[in-house]
Amino acid sequence: MADLLNIGLSGLSASKTQLSITGHNISNVNTPGYTRQDATQATRLAQFSGAGYIGSGTTLVDVRRSYSEFLTSQLRSSTALNSDVAAYKSQIDQLDSLLAGTTTGITPALQSFFSALQTAAEDPANIPARQLVLAESEGLARRFNTVYDRLAEQNAFTNKQMSAVTDQVNRLASSIGSLNEAIAVAAANGKQPNDLLDAREEAVRQLSTYIGVTVVPQDDSSFNIFIGSGQPLVVGSSVARLEVVPGQGDPNRHEVQFISGGSRQGITSQISGGELGGLIRYRSEVLDSTMNSLGRLALAVSDQVNSQLGQGLDLKGNVGTALFGDYNDPALAKLRVNAFSGNSSNAQPALNITQTNLLTTSDYLMEYGAGGYTVRRLSDSQPMTVTTNADGSLSITDKSGRDQGFQIVPGTPAPALGDKFTLQPTRRGATDITAVLDQADQLAFAAPMRAEGNLQNSGTGLIGQPDLVNGPSPIDKSVLSAASLSLEVTLSADGKTYTLGDPLPSGWSYVDDQGNPLTPAPSFTSGTANTVRVAYTSGTETYQLAFAMSGRPANGDDFSIAFNQSGVSDNRNALKLADLQSKQSIGVDNNVAGSGFSFTDGYGELVERVGTLTAQARLDSEANGAILKQATDNRDSLSAVNLDEEAANLIKFEQYYNASAQIIQVARSLFDTLISTFR
Repeated sequence: MADLLNIGLSGLSASKTQLSITGHNISNVNTPGYTRQDATQATRLAQFSGAGYIGSGTTLVDVRRSYSEFLTSQLRSSTALNSDVAAYKSQIDQLDSLLAGTTTGITPALQSFFSALQTAAEDPANIPARQLVLAESEGLARRFNTVYDRLAEQNAFTNKQMSAVTDQVNRLASSIGSLNEAIAVAAANGKQPNDLLDAREEAVRQLSTYIGVTVVPQDDSSFNIFIGSGQPLVVGSSVARLEVVPGQGDPNRHEVQFISGGSRQGITSQISGGELGGLIRYRSEVLDSTMNSLGRLALAVSDQVNSQLGQGLDLKGNVGTALFGDYNDPALAKLRVNAFSGNSSNAQPALNITQTNLLTTSDYLMEYGAGGYTVRRLSDSQPMTVTTNADGSLSITDKSGRDQGFQIVPGTPAPALGDKFTLQPTRRGATDITAVLDQADQLAFAAPMRAEGNLQNSGTGLIGQPDLVNGPSPIDKSVLSAASLSLEVTLSADGKTYTLGDPLPSGWSYVDDQGNPLTPAPSFTSGTANTVRVAYTSGTETYQLAFAMSGRPANGDDFSIAFNQSGVSDNRNALKLADLQSKQSIGVDNNVAGSGFSFTDGYGELVERVGTLTAQARLDSEANGAILKQATDNRDSLSAVNLDEEAANLIKFEQYYNASAQIIQVARSLFDTLISTFR
């Protein structure tokens, strides 16, 4: 009877524990990261009797979690990827809306500016039309400034968000370290502290939403957590931390440092996964290049418009003045070079833009060593060739010989060995552009030279107005005023061809399409359209002019080219300004014929690239969301609490408890019967 009583008591104890475990499962059905638990039962050691071994009841061996390391690891990695894509997508969606918007993008402002130029070219003496050009130029500059401000705000938000995310990473890492210590102590008796394990798993899962992690279980049941390229964030109860600081080479571009003990290590480029990885990936892949592309476009617009105005004459006959501000102002030139915070010297070089059409959208790293300056292009890590010019400035070319469109002025004091500098030729272009011209009559819409035929000419030959195809900007009015040219026709013996003014006056020469002198003087076919190129050289300046000759000039007919002193109604330079809209002025490679983009195409290429990346981010978001849901469902199918199943367990273990109690009742009845026989 004693054996029967003990068997009943073991059943009561086991069923009571099973009911407690089931109740614990039910009460934690909504607890994040909770893993369903169940008990493992086994029989007690049997007692030997003459009839054989007789069972002595049951005992609980273990309370275990319904846990799979594979499914949990899969959920962790899916969470990191999904958070990465979500952070990336949230930022690029805003950028796409900004660049492609009909009221926020650059395209509408560009179109309005060139439409105003077209209108003004139809009546170049019309002051209101000229005023509209000034107004639209100011609107275009402000639009560039506004878009840059939005991008700068997004960069500032990224910096702040990186700081907030690293605070969460540090908090969770500290929590995991404390749980590691508690778990190691609790597991020392050979049994696993299930609720502590669940708390740690949930902390690691939350950590993976902020940064990609690698988890390595240890023999003492603790977890070692690694990030980046293997940096140990948590080792047992020892915890390192992350800190976001202003970048060494660009204080506006914050970096992540890994701090362990007294050492610091920059790991920004090594971080992947989680919200932090998505923010860093967006900044490096999209935001930086977008700011540079926008800046390059602003610089090209400013340069091309100012250069063309400098090759024309205004309503007063003066050489045109700049419509947009000087992008090579010394103060702006220094802002394009960021000295590293750890430099030994106070050297502050400047960067001057030389050819906007050759600029790329990359930043550069310049270092001063024992062999002088070395420069590396950051977009593809290609080393550049550095050439020292006669004035001490540095020209930068790539391995194919393509000039990068800027020069470095080292300045004083000289840098120390090991000093580094970040070169950003185009980063600030969109914020630095300003409209500075406020007098409408100073817009240079007239061409500098004009041509006409002598009224006494007897032939039908006609000369077209000369086009300044190459020359300095701004032009020198005193030089061109003295550069008159008279061309007298000399017919061939058969009258089918003719020559013009051979030899030409001092300073003048015939040239080919490349500007090379032609000797002897070229002859032209009478009765057809002919293109004539001449060049005028004065000192170091050379002006190349192209004009058309048509009809049948007579022998001795005279044509003249002279300075366009009173070209009030001349619109030739205004038409050239309007043609800049379709001219290939961005990203030109002199080694590749036909390369480059127009203003509109260049901005369109930027919008298209961002749009493509946005569409890809949306697809990635959907795909990773589905993968995360599947990983969550897989984990929950094994580890989550099923209320229907637990309800069935309640009934089962309640009946188990009742049956065990009934065994005790039987033992009591037997004992009472036995006692009553001796009364």
